[in-house]
Amino acid sequence: MRTPTGAGLALCLALMLSACQRDDEAFGKRVHAYLMAHPEVIRDVAAKLQENDRLAAVKASSAAIGKHRDQLERDPRDVVLNPNGKVTVVEFFDYRCGYCKLAAPQVAELIREHPDVRFVFKQYPIFGEVSDTAAKVSLTGPAKAKALGLYTGLMAEKALTEETLNAQLQAAGLDPAATRQAAQDPAIERHILDTRALATALHIEGTPAFIVGDTMIAGADLGALRAAIAVAKAGELKSS
Repeated sequence: MRTPTGAGLALCLALMLSACQRDDEAFGKRVHAYLMAHPEVIRDVAAKLQENDRLAAVKASSAAIGKHRDQLERDPRDVVLNPNGKVTVVEFFDYRCGYCKLAAPQVAELIREHPDVRFVFKQYPIFGEVSDTAAKVSLTGPAKAKALGLYTGLMAEKALTEETLNAQLQAAGLDPAATRQAAQDPAIERHILDTRALATALHIEGTPAFIVGDTMIAGADLGALRAAIAVAKAGELKSS
């Protein structure tokens, strides 16, 4: 459900006032006068509605995460770094996403700092043809073997184009033509379609999105990601 805009709230309030006026003209006038004297009430109502929607989305996401846990964390087609870690972080990302690019250096640092944490990369291209191609080449066998270097290289490109994509493939020691050919495998297209369906099921509306346990972190909030990792590690220690 969408949160009503300011105009929507005004219309709702106007309808309420109209109903009040039909039943009690004096009461309606008092409500109108109060709102005119205290317009910040409309802002407070909007904020409360947004918070209610946020909490509802968190609840829905948590339930969906549990339902799709295996697909999230254990899809054998995904790139997984630190595969023996007991705590898992999943990232949905696009190589042309500006916020993903901002987060990428810290993500790479977390991967190096926490060998006990599994990092699952979910290719979720949403920014056009170059995004699609970059995601597909990253899912080829040779590219998976160069996953972290290719990830950091592609994310470092301010403007990812077909030319800069080829340059990063070469920098990773991959042949661009052969890698692009391998990326045409229908199984790779199927993998990306499955990831998109999973993102929809989890109510993911943009990139980056991180999932740790039952916690979803929408956007490049690396502080929240670090905190979620710490909580997950503490829970793992208690259960071991």
